[in-house]
Amino acid sequence: MDVFGKQLYDQHRGLLPDDFREVGERDDGNIQVYDHPRWYFTTLDEWYPHLRKAMAYVRGRTLDVGCGAGRVSLHLQNAGIDVIGIDHSPLAVQICRERGIDDARVCSVTQVSAGRLGKFDSILMTGNNFGLLANPQRARRLLRRFHGMTTDQGRIIAETTDPYATDDPVHLDYQERNRARGRMSGQYRHRERYRNLKGSWFDWLFVSRDEMQEIVSGTGWTVGEFIGPEGPQYVAIIEKDPHG
Repeated sequence: MDVFGKQLYDQHRGLLPDDFREVGERDDGNIQVYDHPRWYFTTLDEWYPHLRKAMAYVRGRTLDVGCGAGRVSLHLQNAGIDVIGIDHSPLAVQICRERGIDDARVCSVTQVSAGRLGKFDSILMTGNNFGLLANPQRARRLLRRFHGMTTDQGRIIAETTDPYATDDPVHLDYQERNRARGRMSGQYRHRERYRNLKGSWFDWLFVSRDEMQEIVSGTGWTVGEFIGPEGPQYVAIIEKDPHG
Protein backbone atom coordinates (compact mmCIF):
# COMPACT_ATOMS: atom_id res chain seq x y z
CA MET A 1 0.00 0.00 0.00
CA ASP A 2 1.32 3.42 -0.98
CA VAL A 3 0.90 4.99 2.47
CA PHE A 4 3.54 7.68 1.93
CA GLY A 5 2.04 8.65 -1.42
CA LYS A 6 -1.50 8.67 -0.04
CA GLN A 7 -0.77 11.34 2.54
CA LEU A 8 1.25 13.37 0.04
CA TYR A 9 -1.63 13.24 -2.42
CA ASP A 10 -4.13 14.29 0.25
CA GLN A 11 -1.88 17.25 1.05
CA HIS A 12 -1.61 18.01 -2.67
CA ARG A 13 -5.42 18.19 -2.78
CA GLY A 14 -5.56 20.43 0.31
CA LEU A 15 -7.24 17.85 2.53
CA LEU A 16 -4.90 17.91 5.55
CA PRO A 17 -5.47 20.31 8.47
CA ASP A 18 -2.74 22.72 9.59
CA ASP A 19 -2.06 20.73 12.76
CA PHE A 20 -1.55 17.43 10.92
CA ARG A 21 1.89 15.77 11.27
CA GLU A 22 3.62 12.98 9.38
CA VAL A 23 4.06 9.90 11.57
CA GLY A 24 6.51 7.00 11.40
CA GLU A 25 6.87 3.90 13.53
CA ARG A 26 10.12 2.16 14.48
CA ASP A 27 10.24 -1.56 15.13
CA ASP A 28 10.75 -1.04 18.87
CA GLY A 29 7.30 0.58 18.97
CA ASN A 30 8.62 4.14 19.12
CA ILE A 31 6.34 6.58 17.29
CA GLN A 32 8.17 9.38 15.47
CA VAL A 33 6.28 12.59 14.72
CA TYR A 34 7.70 14.71 11.92
CA ASP A 35 6.79 17.95 10.15
CA HIS A 36 3.56 18.66 8.33
CA PRO A 37 3.53 16.97 4.88
CA ARG A 38 3.50 20.46 3.35
CA TRP A 39 7.29 20.28 3.89
CA TYR A 40 7.47 18.13 0.75
CA PHE A 41 6.02 21.02 -1.24
CA THR A 42 8.23 23.86 0.04
CA THR A 43 10.40 26.17 -2.06
CA LEU A 44 14.10 26.97 -1.74
CA ASP A 45 13.65 29.88 0.67
CA GLU A 46 11.91 27.56 3.17
CA TRP A 47 14.59 24.85 3.19
CA TYR A 48 17.20 24.34 5.90
CA PRO A 49 20.41 26.30 5.28
CA HIS A 50 22.55 23.21 4.67
CA LEU A 51 20.19 22.03 1.91
CA ARG A 52 20.07 25.46 0.27
CA LYS A 53 23.89 25.52 0.22
CA ALA A 54 23.97 22.02 -1.29
CA MET A 55 22.07 23.19 -4.37
CA ALA A 56 25.18 25.10 -5.48
CA TYR A 57 26.93 21.73 -5.98
CA VAL A 58 24.37 20.37 -8.45
CA ARG A 59 25.66 20.33 -12.01
CA GLY A 60 24.70 18.81 -15.33
CA ARG A 61 22.21 16.00 -15.83
CA THR A 62 20.81 15.14 -12.40
CA LEU A 63 19.02 12.19 -10.79
CA ASP A 64 16.80 13.08 -7.81
CA VAL A 65 16.51 9.85 -5.80
CA GLY A 66 13.36 9.69 -3.67
CA CYS A 67 11.90 12.84 -5.18
CA GLY A 68 8.67 12.75 -3.15
CA ALA A 69 6.37 15.61 -4.18
CA GLY A 70 9.15 17.06 -6.31
CA ARG A 71 10.30 20.11 -4.33
CA VAL A 72 13.97 19.66 -5.33
CA SER A 73 13.30 18.43 -8.87
CA LEU A 74 10.97 21.37 -9.51
CA HIS A 75 13.52 23.86 -8.18
CA LEU A 76 16.26 22.43 -10.39
CA GLN A 77 14.04 22.21 -13.45
CA ASN A 78 13.06 25.87 -13.01
CA ALA A 79 16.78 26.70 -12.79
CA GLY A 80 17.39 25.06 -16.17
CA ILE A 81 18.84 21.77 -14.88
CA ASP A 82 18.04 18.56 -16.78
CA VAL A 83 16.62 16.45 -13.93
CA ILE A 84 14.92 13.07 -13.60
CA GLY A 85 12.96 12.47 -10.40
CA ILE A 86 12.43 8.91 -9.22
CA ASP A 87 10.39 7.52 -6.33
CA HIS A 88 9.05 4.11 -5.36
CA SER A 89 5.66 5.75 -4.69
CA PRO A 90 3.34 5.88 -7.73
CA LEU A 91 1.24 8.61 -6.10
CA ALA A 92 4.33 10.74 -5.40
CA VAL A 93 5.33 10.45 -9.05
CA GLN A 94 1.79 11.36 -10.10
CA ILE A 95 2.02 14.50 -7.93
CA CYS A 96 5.35 15.42 -9.55
CA ARG A 97 3.81 15.13 -13.00
CA GLU A 98 0.77 17.18 -11.97
CA ARG A 99 3.11 19.87 -10.60
CA GLY A 100 4.81 20.13 -13.97
CA ILE A 101 7.99 18.07 -13.59
CA ASP A 102 8.96 16.96 -17.07
CA ASP A 103 10.49 13.59 -16.19
CA ALA A 104 9.29 11.75 -13.08
CA ARG A 105 9.34 7.96 -12.95
CA VAL A 106 8.31 5.16 -10.60
CA CYS A 107 11.63 3.54 -9.74
CA SER A 108 13.19 2.44 -6.44
CA VAL A 109 16.82 3.10 -5.57
CA THR A 110 17.65 -0.59 -6.10
CA GLN A 111 16.36 -0.43 -9.69
CA VAL A 112 18.57 2.41 -10.92
CA SER A 113 21.08 1.66 -13.66
CA ALA A 114 22.74 3.34 -16.60
CA GLY A 115 20.79 1.07 -18.93
CA ARG A 116 17.48 2.16 -17.47
CA LEU A 117 18.14 5.85 -16.80
CA GLY A 118 21.33 6.84 -18.63
CA LYS A 119 24.37 8.63 -17.20
CA PHE A 120 24.36 11.54 -14.78
CA ASP A 121 26.62 14.32 -13.59
CA SER A 122 24.88 14.61 -10.20
CA ILE A 123 22.94 12.18 -8.03
CA LEU A 124 20.82 13.81 -5.31
CA MET A 125 19.71 12.05 -2.13
CA THR A 126 18.07 14.81 -0.08
CA GLY A 127 15.55 14.54 2.74
CA ASN A 128 17.64 11.92 4.60
CA ASN A 129 17.55 9.80 1.44
CA PHE A 130 21.08 8.51 1.90
CA GLY A 131 19.14 6.33 4.31
CA LEU A 132 17.45 4.54 1.41
CA LEU A 133 20.72 2.63 0.98
CA ALA A 134 19.47 0.71 4.03
CA ASN A 135 22.63 -0.99 5.34
CA PRO A 136 26.39 -0.78 4.74
CA GLN A 137 26.50 -3.78 2.40
CA ARG A 138 23.74 -2.53 0.11
CA ALA A 139 25.10 1.00 0.35
CA ARG A 140 28.51 -0.05 -0.98
CA ARG A 141 26.94 -2.12 -3.74
CA LEU A 142 24.73 0.76 -4.89
CA LEU A 143 27.53 3.32 -4.58
CA ARG A 144 29.60 1.20 -6.98
CA ARG A 145 26.62 1.12 -9.33
CA PHE A 146 26.28 4.92 -9.03
CA HIS A 147 29.96 5.15 -9.98
CA GLY A 148 29.28 3.34 -13.24
CA MET A 149 26.25 5.48 -14.12
CA THR A 150 27.92 8.86 -13.60
CA THR A 151 30.33 10.86 -15.75
CA ASP A 152 33.99 11.40 -14.89
CA GLN A 153 32.99 14.57 -13.05
CA GLY A 154 30.04 12.88 -11.34
CA ARG A 155 29.14 13.59 -7.74
CA ILE A 156 26.62 12.50 -5.13
CA ILE A 157 24.91 15.05 -2.88
CA ALA A 158 23.59 13.08 0.09
CA GLU A 159 21.66 14.22 3.15
CA THR A 160 21.48 12.21 6.36
CA THR A 161 21.23 12.62 10.14
CA ASP A 162 23.88 11.77 12.72
CA PRO A 163 22.12 9.20 14.97
CA TYR A 164 24.49 9.88 17.85
CA ALA A 165 23.36 13.49 18.23
CA THR A 166 20.84 12.56 20.92
CA ASP A 167 20.69 11.99 24.65
CA ASP A 168 17.24 10.39 24.53
CA PRO A 169 17.52 7.03 26.38
CA VAL A 170 14.91 5.46 24.08
CA HIS A 171 17.08 6.17 21.02
CA LEU A 172 20.30 5.20 22.81
CA ASP A 173 18.78 1.89 23.92
CA TYR A 174 17.64 1.20 20.35
CA GLN A 175 21.12 1.89 19.01
CA GLU A 176 22.63 -0.46 21.59
CA ARG A 177 20.11 -3.12 20.60
CA ASN A 178 21.10 -2.66 16.96
CA ARG A 179 24.80 -3.12 17.72
CA ALA A 180 24.05 -6.26 19.73
CA ARG A 181 22.28 -7.66 16.64
CA GLY A 182 25.22 -6.88 14.35
CA ARG A 183 23.53 -3.85 12.79
CA MET A 184 24.78 -0.30 12.57
CA SER A 185 23.63 1.94 15.41
CA GLY A 186 21.58 4.10 13.04
CA GLN A 187 20.12 1.25 10.99
CA TYR A 188 16.51 1.94 11.88
CA ARG A 189 13.67 -0.42 10.97
CA HIS A 190 10.82 1.90 10.02
CA ARG A 191 7.38 2.09 8.49
CA GLU A 192 5.09 4.95 7.53
CA ARG A 193 1.76 5.49 9.29
CA TYR A 194 -1.14 7.53 7.93
CA ARG A 195 -4.50 7.62 9.67
CA ASN A 196 -5.55 3.94 9.82
CA LEU A 197 -2.95 2.81 7.25
CA LYS A 198 0.41 1.15 7.86
CA GLY A 199 3.17 0.89 5.26
CA SER A 200 5.70 -1.90 4.80
CA TRP A 201 8.74 -2.14 7.05
CA PHE A 202 12.06 -1.00 5.58
CA ASP A 203 15.57 -0.20 6.82
CA TRP A 204 16.42 3.49 6.91
CA LEU A 205 20.11 4.16 7.54
CA PHE A 206 21.41 7.15 9.53
CA VAL A 207 25.16 7.63 9.81
CA SER A 208 27.74 9.89 11.44
CA ARG A 209 30.32 11.68 9.33
CA ASP A 210 32.96 9.07 10.20
CA GLU A 211 30.58 6.24 9.28
CA MET A 212 29.75 7.98 5.99
CA GLN A 213 33.45 8.07 5.11
CA GLU A 214 33.87 4.39 6.04
CA ILE A 215 30.94 3.30 3.87
CA VAL A 216 32.10 5.35 0.88
CA SER A 217 35.71 4.13 1.09
CA GLY A 218 36.59 1.58 -1.59
CA THR A 219 33.52 2.24 -3.75
CA GLY A 220 35.25 4.63 -6.17
CA TRP A 221 34.02 7.65 -4.23
CA THR A 222 35.41 9.92 -1.54
CA VAL A 223 33.75 12.50 0.69
CA GLY A 224 34.91 15.91 -0.53
CA GLU A 225 33.26 17.96 2.21
CA PHE A 226 30.39 18.13 4.65
CA ILE A 227 27.84 20.94 4.72
CA GLY A 228 26.55 21.75 8.18
CA PRO A 229 26.05 21.38 10.99
CA GLU A 230 22.71 22.93 11.72
CA GLY A 231 21.66 20.33 14.24
CA PRO A 232 22.18 16.63 13.54
CA GLN A 233 21.33 16.82 9.83
CA TYR A 234 24.09 17.39 7.30
CA VAL A 235 24.90 16.99 3.61
CA ALA A 236 27.90 15.07 2.26
CA ILE A 237 29.38 16.12 -1.08
CA ILE A 238 30.76 12.85 -2.45
CA GLU A 239 33.19 13.07 -5.36
CA LYS A 240 34.79 10.46 -7.58
CA ASP A 241 37.99 9.17 -6.02
CA PRO A 242 40.91 10.02 -8.32
CA HIS A 243 42.74 6.98 -6.97
CA GLY A 244 39.89 4.64 -7.89
